Amino acid sequence: MSATLPLSHPLAGQRQARPQRQPRPRGRPRLRVIALLLILAGLGLAGQGVWIHAKATLAQFLLDRAFAETLATGEAAKPWPWADTWPVARIDLPRLEKSAIALAGSSGQALAFGPGHVEDTPEAGEPGTAVYAAHRDTHFRFLADVKVGDEIDVTRRDGRRVAFRVTGTRVATWDVSGIDPQAPGRNLVLATCWPFNATTPGPYRYLVEAEAVNPAPNAVAEAATGPRP
Repeated sequence: MSATLPLSHPLAGQRQARPQRQPRPRGRPRLRVIALLLILAGLGLAGQGVWIHAKATLAQFLLDRAFAETLATGEAAKPWPWADTWPVARIDLPRLEKSAIALAGSSGQALAFGPGHVEDTPEAGEPGTAVYAAHRDTHFRFLADVKVGDEIDVTRRDGRRVAFRVTGTRVATWDVSGIDPQAPGRNLVLATCWPFNATTPGPYRYLVEAEAVNPAPNAVAEAATGPRP
């Protein structure tokens, strides 16, 4: 038992005739403060992941509302007054019952709130390869469940909806992705970091590749105008 006790404990030293109140170590309040700080730091680290997911969920709610306004008015609508980006598309995966509002640009600030339409790539349904990127632990977490043959519907900001069919998935490094924005046909790539269970950044990207089912994006989305008679 003595091995588990501090040397200042009565049982660890010589026997005393009668118990005496031991003076409180002067450093104990400081230790308590340090312990409290460590606990708070641990809670902060644990809560950081919760906050990231909560922010992503709240942002998608605001983005969905702004995108509905864009479809109704034809004008770009910011999701909040100080935003430096705006929603440009809605990505739907019917089989998985998943959807996400994509923002203009793929900066770190944009990706914190939703998928980003990568710069210098065409809009979905236009000739070439449209690319949307998002984080693996929030908005594109469902890419791990996408299968070849799945349908991906992209509703553009002009109200046109384009249907794509997944043709394959692959892993590539960020600097040698093999994606050609000017490739023949009308293609789509959804990209996120890989592996999905990693907690630190890495060079690998998981790519979901798809081809347009209706090559000309001339069907106006029901979300914008309602079903046709």
